[in-house]
Amino acid sequence: MTIRKRISKDEYYMNIAREASLRTSCFRAQHGAVIVKDDQIISTGYVGAPRKTKDCFERNSCLRRDLGIPSGQRYELCRSVHAEQNAIINSARSGTSLLGAKMYLYSVKLEEDGAKNIIDAYPCFICKKMIVNSGIIEVISQQRNGKLKIYKIKDWVKDWQEKDLIDDMEQYGIKTISSKRKK
Repeated sequence: MTIRKRISKDEYYMNIAREASLRTSCFRAQHGAVIVKDDQIISTGYVGAPRKTKDCFERNSCLRRDLGIPSGQRYELCRSVHAEQNAIINSARSGTSLLGAKMYLYSVKLEEDGAKNIIDAYPCFICKKMIVNSGIIEVISQQRNGKLKIYKIKDWVKDWQEKDLIDDMEQYGIKTISSKRKK
Protein backbone atom coordinates (compact mmCIF):
# COMPACT_ATOMS: atom_id res chain seq x y z
CA MET A 1 0.00 0.00 0.00
CA THR A 2 1.30 3.45 -0.96
CA ILE A 3 0.98 6.08 1.73
CA ARG A 4 0.42 9.59 0.51
CA LYS A 5 0.28 12.82 2.41
CA ARG A 6 -2.99 14.70 2.38
CA ILE A 7 -2.67 18.42 1.63
CA SER A 8 -3.72 20.91 4.27
CA LYS A 9 -6.90 22.98 4.01
CA ASP A 10 -4.77 26.07 3.39
CA GLU A 11 -3.00 24.32 0.49
CA TYR A 12 -6.36 23.16 -0.86
CA TYR A 13 -7.85 26.66 -0.87
CA MET A 14 -4.64 28.18 -2.25
CA ASN A 15 -4.67 25.67 -5.11
CA ILE A 16 -8.20 26.84 -5.94
CA ALA A 17 -7.01 30.48 -5.86
CA ARG A 18 -4.22 29.48 -8.25
CA GLU A 19 -6.75 27.89 -10.61
CA ALA A 20 -8.95 31.01 -10.42
CA SER A 21 -5.92 33.11 -11.41
CA LEU A 22 -5.75 31.23 -14.72
CA ARG A 23 -8.98 32.98 -15.79
CA THR A 24 -7.25 36.36 -15.58
CA SER A 25 -7.56 38.58 -18.65
CA CYS A 26 -4.55 40.77 -17.82
CA PHE A 27 -1.31 40.88 -19.82
CA ARG A 28 0.80 41.78 -16.78
CA ALA A 29 -0.26 39.40 -14.02
CA GLN A 30 -2.49 36.55 -12.95
CA HIS A 31 -4.23 37.00 -9.61
CA GLY A 32 -6.76 34.72 -7.98
CA ALA A 33 -8.74 35.04 -4.77
CA VAL A 34 -10.90 32.61 -2.80
CA ILE A 35 -13.04 33.59 0.17
CA VAL A 36 -13.75 30.88 2.73
CA LYS A 37 -16.05 30.99 5.74
CA ASP A 38 -16.75 28.12 8.15
CA ASP A 39 -14.67 25.82 5.94
CA GLN A 40 -16.87 26.53 2.91
CA ILE A 41 -15.93 28.43 -0.24
CA ILE A 42 -18.14 31.50 -0.45
CA SER A 43 -16.69 33.19 -3.48
CA THR A 44 -13.83 33.30 -5.96
CA GLY A 45 -12.40 36.10 -8.07
CA TYR A 46 -9.76 36.80 -10.66
CA VAL A 47 -8.52 39.87 -12.51
CA GLY A 48 -10.92 40.68 -15.32
CA ALA A 49 -12.95 43.37 -17.01
CA PRO A 50 -16.41 44.16 -15.63
CA ARG A 51 -19.14 41.77 -16.75
CA LYS A 52 -20.26 42.16 -20.37
CA THR A 53 -17.38 44.51 -21.26
CA LYS A 54 -14.29 43.83 -23.38
CA ASP A 55 -11.15 42.79 -21.55
CA CYS A 56 -7.53 43.40 -22.54
CA PHE A 57 -7.34 40.08 -24.43
CA GLU A 58 -10.40 40.94 -26.53
CA ARG A 59 -9.01 44.42 -27.22
CA ASN A 60 -5.48 43.04 -27.67
CA SER A 61 -4.16 45.98 -25.67
CA CYS A 62 -3.46 47.12 -22.13
CA LEU A 63 -4.19 50.80 -21.60
CA ARG A 64 -1.67 51.17 -18.77
CA ARG A 65 1.05 49.44 -20.82
CA ASP A 66 0.19 51.58 -23.87
CA LEU A 67 0.53 54.71 -21.72
CA GLY A 68 3.87 53.51 -20.28
CA ILE A 69 2.53 53.27 -16.72
CA PRO A 70 4.70 51.00 -14.54
CA SER A 71 3.15 47.90 -13.04
CA GLY A 72 1.54 48.59 -9.66
CA GLN A 73 0.65 52.21 -10.44
CA ARG A 74 -2.46 54.10 -11.59
CA TYR A 75 -4.92 51.26 -11.05
CA GLU A 76 -7.81 53.61 -11.80
CA LEU A 77 -6.77 53.43 -15.48
CA CYS A 78 -6.92 49.63 -15.58
CA ARG A 79 -9.81 48.02 -17.49
CA SER A 80 -9.91 45.17 -15.00
CA VAL A 81 -11.39 44.63 -11.58
CA HIS A 82 -8.92 43.04 -9.15
CA ALA A 83 -9.30 39.45 -7.95
CA GLU A 84 -9.98 40.56 -4.37
CA GLN A 85 -12.61 43.04 -5.51
CA ASN A 86 -14.29 40.47 -7.74
CA ALA A 87 -14.39 37.90 -4.93
CA ILE A 88 -15.98 40.46 -2.57
CA ILE A 89 -18.43 41.60 -5.27
CA ASN A 90 -19.35 38.01 -6.15
CA SER A 91 -20.20 37.24 -2.53
CA ALA A 92 -22.39 40.35 -2.39
CA ARG A 93 -24.18 39.26 -5.58
CA SER A 94 -25.14 36.01 -3.84
CA GLY A 95 -26.10 37.79 -0.61
CA THR A 96 -23.41 36.08 1.46
CA SER A 97 -21.87 37.86 4.46
CA LEU A 98 -18.09 37.99 4.69
CA LEU A 99 -18.01 38.66 8.44
CA GLY A 100 -15.41 36.31 9.89
CA ALA A 101 -14.25 34.99 6.50
CA LYS A 102 -10.71 34.36 5.22
CA MET A 103 -9.33 35.30 1.81
CA TYR A 104 -6.67 33.31 -0.05
CA LEU A 105 -4.55 35.15 -2.63
CA TYR A 106 -2.32 33.79 -5.38
CA SER A 107 -0.30 35.95 -7.81
CA VAL A 108 1.96 35.44 -10.81
CA LYS A 109 3.77 38.21 -12.69
CA LEU A 110 3.72 37.75 -16.47
CA GLU A 111 6.91 38.96 -18.10
CA GLU A 112 6.93 40.35 -21.63
CA ASP A 113 9.23 37.47 -22.69
CA GLY A 114 6.51 34.98 -21.66
CA ALA A 115 8.06 33.98 -18.33
CA LYS A 116 5.73 33.47 -15.37
CA ASN A 117 7.06 34.24 -11.89
CA ILE A 118 5.20 33.58 -8.67
CA ILE A 119 5.26 36.76 -6.61
CA ASP A 120 4.35 37.52 -3.01
CA ALA A 121 0.57 37.94 -3.19
CA TYR A 122 -0.54 41.12 -1.46
CA PRO A 123 -3.57 43.35 -2.03
CA CYS A 124 -3.19 46.81 -3.51
CA PHE A 125 -4.15 49.77 -1.34
CA ILE A 126 -7.71 49.94 -2.74
CA CYS A 127 -8.31 46.20 -2.24
CA LYS A 128 -6.84 46.34 1.25
CA LYS A 129 -9.41 48.97 2.26
CA MET A 130 -12.22 46.88 0.78
CA ILE A 131 -11.01 43.80 2.67
CA VAL A 132 -10.99 45.76 5.95
CA ASN A 133 -14.54 47.02 5.37
CA SER A 134 -15.88 43.65 4.19
CA GLY A 135 -15.47 41.89 7.55
CA ILE A 136 -12.81 39.45 6.34
CA ILE A 137 -10.53 38.58 9.28
CA GLU A 138 -7.48 37.04 7.57
CA VAL A 139 -5.70 37.11 4.24
CA ILE A 140 -3.57 34.08 3.45
CA SER A 141 -1.07 34.87 0.71
CA GLN A 142 1.12 32.64 -1.42
CA GLN A 143 4.73 33.78 -1.23
CA ARG A 144 7.35 33.43 -3.96
CA ASN A 145 9.29 31.00 -1.72
CA GLY A 146 6.30 28.62 -1.73
CA LYS A 147 5.25 29.36 1.84
CA LEU A 148 1.98 30.90 2.94
CA LYS A 149 1.85 34.14 4.89
CA ILE A 150 -1.12 35.01 7.09
CA TYR A 151 -2.17 38.62 7.61
CA LYS A 152 -4.58 39.45 10.42
CA ILE A 153 -6.87 42.27 9.33
CA LYS A 154 -7.06 43.59 12.91
CA ASP A 155 -3.28 44.21 12.65
CA TRP A 156 -3.78 46.34 9.51
CA VAL A 157 -6.45 48.34 11.32
CA LYS A 158 -4.25 48.78 14.40
CA ASP A 159 -1.32 49.94 12.25
CA TRP A 160 -3.56 52.49 10.52
CA GLN A 161 -4.98 53.70 13.84
CA GLU A 162 -1.51 54.20 15.32
CA LYS A 163 0.24 55.57 12.25
CA ASP A 164 -1.36 56.75 9.08
CA LEU A 165 -3.50 55.03 6.50
CA ILE A 166 -0.67 54.73 3.98
CA ASP A 167 2.13 53.83 6.37
CA ASP A 168 2.26 50.36 4.95
CA MET A 169 5.72 48.81 5.18
CA GLU A 170 4.56 45.54 3.59
CA GLN A 171 3.34 47.21 0.40
CA TYR A 172 5.67 50.18 0.01
CA GLY A 173 8.67 49.27 2.17
CA ILE A 174 9.10 52.81 3.50
CA LYS A 175 7.43 55.20 5.87
CA THR A 176 5.39 57.73 3.97
CA ILE A 177 3.23 60.71 4.87
CA SER A 178 2.90 60.44 8.66
CA SER A 179 6.65 60.27 9.23
CA LYS A 180 6.97 63.57 7.34
CA ARG A 181 4.11 65.14 9.31
CA LYS A 182 5.76 64.45 12.69
CA LYS A 183 8.69 66.79 11.96
